[in-house]
Amino acid sequence: MSDDPTRVQEFFTARADGWDARFPDDGPAYGAAVAGLGLRPGDVVLDAGCGTGRALPALRSAVGPRGVVLGADLTPAMLRAAVRAGRDRDGRLLLADVTRLPLRDGSVDAVFAAGLISHLADAEAGFRELARIVRPGGRLALFHPVGRAALAARHGRRITADDERAEGNLGPLLGRGGWRMVSYVDEDARFLVVADRL
Repeated sequence: MSDDPTRVQEFFTARADGWDARFPDDGPAYGAAVAGLGLRPGDVVLDAGCGTGRALPALRSAVGPRGVVLGADLTPAMLRAAVRAGRDRDGRLLLADVTRLPLRDGSVDAVFAAGLISHLADAEAGFRELARIVRPGGRLALFHPVGRAALAARHGRRITADDERAEGNLGPLLGRGGWRMVSYVDEDARFLVVADRL
C-alpha cells in the first residue's frame, strides 16, 4: 500500500462502499482496543484516519454523552460511508489529513489510530502532529485487528527487519515523535500499541 496521500485517497475511494463488508467481524476487536486506551467520561478523543468510523461507537461509549468524539479522514468517500452507516451520530467527522489537523495544541485527551501508520509518508512527522494536539500525559493507541504477520500474509509479503511497526523500530520512532511506548502487543488476532504523550 502506498503512503502517498493522493494514492491513499485513490485506494480507499475505490473500496469505500464495500469496506465494512470486507471485515464484518472486527467490531469486538475495535471495542477491546478502545478499552485499552483508558478513556474517561468527558474526554475528547480523535479517531485519526477513521475510515468508515468503525471505532466511533466504542469511542462514544467510552467518553459518554459529555465527551467529544472526532473522526478525521483524508478520503471523502470513506466519510460518506461512515455517514451511511450512521456513525456520524457517534462523533463529528472531519475531512482532514492527520499530518495537518485543524485542531488546537493540547486540545485532545487521546488518539485512536487503526491501520494508520502504513499510510503515513513520514510516520515520525505524523506522530509529532498527533502529539501536538494531545495534552501532555494523553494517550495514543495504534491498532490493527490482525497482527503484523497476518497482515503481511494477507498482502502476499513477509515481515522485514525494517518494518516500522516492529517493537524495536516503533519505540524509538514514537519517541522522536513525542511519545513513550507503554505497551506493545503483536498477535495473530491483533496489533495494539499504547503510548503516552511526553
